[in-house]
Amino acid sequence: MVNFTVKETKLQGLYLITPISKEDNRGHFERLFCVKEFKELGLDKPIININHSFSKKKGTVRGLHFQYPPFQEVKLIICLKGSIYDIAVDIRANSCTFLQWQGEILDGDSRKIFMIPEGFAHGFQTLEDNVELLYIHTNFYNKEKESGLNHNDPILNINWPLKVTKISDKDKNYKFITTNFKGVEL
Repeated sequence: MVNFTVKETKLQGLYLITPISKEDNRGHFERLFCVKEFKELGLDKPIININHSFSKKKGTVRGLHFQYPPFQEVKLIICLKGSIYDIAVDIRANSCTFLQWQGEILDGDSRKIFMIPEGFAHGFQTLEDNVELLYIHTNFYNKEKESGLNHNDPILNINWPLKVTKISDKDKNYKFITTNFKGVEL
């Protein structure tokens, strides 16, 4: 890749991507997305939505969200301001890493990109006040196909770095995983 360095994670298809910054006396320039280069990583679907979120309080948790087929999506997560602990949980039905998770710190200084493939739940915790994220999605949001995992599920045992200060009622009330949870088929 010309404009990015790529770090593979222990979960197949989940990448941490760092834009290569071109700097001069004016500042810097970075490419955050390139169809050709991201296709090399398996992203062969069009970008459908680009969303922006702002979280006011340190310790805020959003997620762990996913959508059932046919609305599953690839997500590219970029922290524009502040810092987060970003989590991706493998919920692919026949994956050898089913229900394993990967956590990465993303921040506005490095602008690292977390590329989360279809079949993963996603969430994050803010590590400081006034955090802004950019989300790039390959599918439309569908309320009927939306679901999530509980951020405190003992089966996942996610080590959130801070005490949770803010979380939506919806996210807080997702049920814990049971033996009935089969994940998502791709």
